[in-house]
Amino acid sequence: MAHQNKKQNVALSSVFASAGLTAGKLVVGLLTGSMGIISEAAHSALDFGAALITYLAVRVGDKPADDRHHFGHEKVESVSAFVETGLLFLTSAWIIYEAVRRLFFASVEIEVTWYAFLIIIISIIVDISRSRALKRVAQETHSQALEADALHFSSDILSSAVVLFGLVFVAFGVTKADGIAAIGVALFVMYAGYRLGKRTIDVLVDTAPEGVTERIMDITKKVEGVLAVEKLRVRPVGVSIFVDMSVAVSRQLPLERVNKIVASIEKDIREAIPETDLTIHTKPQTVNNETIAERIRIIAANLDLSVHDIIVHADSGTTYASFDVEVATQLTIAQAHELVSRLEGAIHNEIGNEVVINTHIEPTQSEILSGENIPPDEEAQMTEIINATAATVPTIHSVHKVNIRRIQGNVFISLHCTCNDDIPLADVHKAVSRLEYLIRQRIPIVEKVVVHAEPRH
Repeated sequence: MAHQNKKQNVALSSVFASAGLTAGKLVVGLLTGSMGIISEAAHSALDFGAALITYLAVRVGDKPADDRHHFGHEKVESVSAFVETGLLFLTSAWIIYEAVRRLFFASVEIEVTWYAFLIIIISIIVDISRSRALKRVAQETHSQALEADALHFSSDILSSAVVLFGLVFVAFGVTKADGIAAIGVALFVMYAGYRLGKRTIDVLVDTAPEGVTERIMDITKKVEGVLAVEKLRVRPVGVSIFVDMSVAVSRQLPLERVNKIVASIEKDIREAIPETDLTIHTKPQTVNNETIAERIRIIAANLDLSVHDIIVHADSGTTYASFDVEVATQLTIAQAHELVSRLEGAIHNEIGNEVVINTHIEPTQSEILSGENIPPDEEAQMTEIINATAATVPTIHSVHKVNIRRIQGNVFISLHCTCNDDIPLADVHKAVSRLEYLIRQRIPIVEKVVVHAEPRH
């Protein structure tokens, strides 16, 4: 809100300053007959119109985004600057035409008076003051409309100086100097119009600010987890810079990690370029170091399937992949087989048909099932069998936290076992699998056994 008030106040003060200068120059120009001063009056009249447009544009441009203007209203300032550019060139054309007519085809009496010098000197002082004030606020608020207005007043300083020198020469009898001064004013105005027009058109056609694209690209590539920047579009709208980009990330990353990468990109870019409004898309990409097992997991996840116990081995030049596929319990065998066949086809499409796939369909229960305790004597008997069975597996040191439950008529057992700290994980896994198998063999009513292995210390 403070920025908005500052912009509107400085724009409104420029309107009053331009109006006063226009009136003063026009009166003096008509009284003296000086084409240079009249051209300055026309220039100031243009500045008055431009300042008024700027004031209105700043008021409209400060409105926030709404349902119809998703990027805000700040481009209104650029449109106003474009209109000002057209007015600059029209005024310049008229000044040059009238000056050439007076230089070569008509004779006009010019009266050089003290108030002619006074109005030009006052004009220069006012222009210096307004140009500095507008430029300062334009830099603080990043307002293109105020910057255009500051450019107008800066050109007024130079053009007024040219007219002042022209009056000095006329006072010494060089009457042609007034027309030459007027052409000089017109050239300054056209140059200012060219600079303003180029900047305005760049904004209206969404030309990316110089160097911003490269900075954003460099910042993004330095964020850990970003493989590449696939697409980057930068669009300036007033003080804001809208950025739409797509970055490639490893498809192995979980969603939480991807969100952290996006958050890091946003943080780093906004620290370097605070006025950015970012939209970041992520594109999952295959990385060169993906194993076959990792690729199988990713392909299954893309089909909303879960897989486990993946074993990949090679024999005589042929690669074999076997794994368990979890499907909903309520499916029929035909429905489950169709899902798994689709998974196998997707794996062959990505990895190649030379991989031989063997799958085991395993039902998985998604809802929470109700369980109950088994009778104490039955639990004690099963616990004794479990301890005795664990003692037959060399790698396993002891078992504890044995939990035996009956769920929908089936017995489920979970327990913890300890192993020496230095035993390789592969050997522990074999021992755990062996223990689970032996328990199911010795207690036939057991539906499932889950063994959690942990180090002794």
